[in-house]
Amino acid sequence: MNWRTMAAAAVALSVSAAGFVVWRAERATRAASVETAAASTIPFTMAAVTAAEASGVEPIATPAAFRDIAAFRGRVYISGPAGLSEYGADGNLLRRYRVGRELPTAELSGMSAGLSELFIATHGAGVLAFDGQRFREIRPKDAALANTTAVLALSTGRLLIGTGHGLLVYDGRAIANFAPQLRSAYITALAGGEGDVWIGTLHDGVFHSHSGQVDLLKDALPDPQVLSLAVSGESAFVGTPLGVVEFRSGRPARTLAAGYFATALAADARCLTVGTEDEGIAGVPLQPRGCAQQTQNIEGTVHRLALLGSEEFAVTDRAVYRLDNASGWKRVVDPGHATLTNRNISALAVEKDGRLWVGYFDRGLDIVEADFDHVSHFEDDHLFCINRIVEAPSGDRTAVATANGLALFDSSRQVRQILSRKDGLIADHVTDVVFEPNRMIVATPAGLSFVDAGGVRSLYAFQGLVNNHVYALAASGNRLLAGTLGGISSVENDTVRVNYDASNSGLKHNWITAIISNGGDWFAGTYGAGVFKLQGGNGRWQALTDTKDGFIVNPNAMVATSNRIYAGTLGRGLIVFDRGSGRWAAANVGLPSLNVTALAIAGGYLYVGTDNGLVRLRAGE
Repeated sequence: MNWRTMAAAAVALSVSAAGFVVWRAERATRAASVETAAASTIPFTMAAVTAAEASGVEPIATPAAFRDIAAFRGRVYISGPAGLSEYGADGNLLRRYRVGRELPTAELSGMSAGLSELFIATHGAGVLAFDGQRFREIRPKDAALANTTAVLALSTGRLLIGTGHGLLVYDGRAIANFAPQLRSAYITALAGGEGDVWIGTLHDGVFHSHSGQVDLLKDALPDPQVLSLAVSGESAFVGTPLGVVEFRSGRPARTLAAGYFATALAADARCLTVGTEDEGIAGVPLQPRGCAQQTQNIEGTVHRLALLGSEEFAVTDRAVYRLDNASGWKRVVDPGHATLTNRNISALAVEKDGRLWVGYFDRGLDIVEADFDHVSHFEDDHLFCINRIVEAPSGDRTAVATANGLALFDSSRQVRQILSRKDGLIADHVTDVVFEPNRMIVATPAGLSFVDAGGVRSLYAFQGLVNNHVYALAASGNRLLAGTLGGISSVENDTVRVNYDASNSGLKHNWITAIISNGGDWFAGTYGAGVFKLQGGNGRWQALTDTKDGFIVNPNAMVATSNRIYAGTLGRGLIVFDRGSGRWAAANVGLPSLNVTALAIAGGYLYVGTDNGLVRLRAGE
């Protein structure tokens, strides 16, 4: 891969941007968090990013994913959910900066290069500013504003920051809202320059900021959802799910690429390049014989098209491509080796023989041999969205709960049966399963189904279940607890004996997402109020110490050892309760995401699944 021409041009472009304000070097190197001045409209913190010591945390290789590409100081940078990769002018990989290690635990997305720093949007850590050697984090204190969607460096040194709650502007000292009209808008894309900025939104169309005013141009679009933007000369191009609209001097001029789901755009005077969700890349001539390429299918959704110097690049989920005028789009960066099929993990289980089962939100199921070198992948209309994986105590069956039924694997890891409504289950969507001697109990959003040799029987709200929508199950002896959207039902001999909810039991939240039984006690995770404990059979649920502020436990993301409770949360990562001290502690160093979606424990290891990959670490007793 030869990027010399592009890199040289990028350096020239950077040098020519003399209007950029260079922030003082000490601001990029300060080690302690610095609070903004009282005059700042939006409170934020700024701190140097230091690499985390993640000893004992072992990543399980997942496919790389890509989001953006940028040139900065003669180097090429590619961002993605797992981190930032740095390439030299010759195309050789120089360094990787990993999320959860050298970088904060937050996925990276779009980038914008200024003269002195490369700015990177993140999902949860605000904006990262990189000077080529060190990173600093610019993070609004409001968590909603720290989830950034787009960045655009302007020639005056100001930085525009898109969020799901408006457009912000950072001038090196303070963060403020960019314009009143945009305070509640979900920003999807930014393009242009100082004094002439185009702002795409999720629901409100496109805004044009110019000459001190902000115009809404929603009515000129075929769809109010803006997916992408590009600016070339006096023209701005706005990509939507139904095609691209060209604006000239701020006025709608024509519709191009009608019907294309335009996820990415790049333009010069001769050609508009349109990247799509699943139709590849199309070249739309803006003048006779203006495009060197025609429509070409490539793998994955196109997230970014970038003109870097004299070369054009396309970034998809699965690869980075460069345009060769003679032969079309050529793959130049591959995702590399991966053990697993996907990054978005929804369920985990480890068999007695050490095989690891990994379920995905939308890519089926992997069965990984104990040597981690051999993987079998299963994916079809039933094995698609995986909610739960449970091995029978006898080891002869493994149940896989999905959004499309319950799949039963035999001991040879082959699917032997799919159970659904047509087979007697109360619903097709299965959320959890428990094995009991000679039968299974299946949780669904419509109630419980008991499956044995005699057939299928169901239990639901009309028969006493506290709520039909059951998320989680746990059994001990002849007692079953069912966690639902409306509380917890205690079931014995297929009959509801008692219901617990916020009105009668000490629970602070009725939405129960996880339940486990451990050492004679029961633990229930909730959607927003943390974890509660039912000690023995006294009927009173107690909030565990240090959970007063609450947190969301993800569905079935709880496991236990004799002394510890592990909970996977939405936005707070992995938290661990020490039963001896009665305190919670975060264990997030080395995690690829703070959205911990699945947990499994076996062989002294804790497997931690997230929406951005999988790691394992040594588990305490």
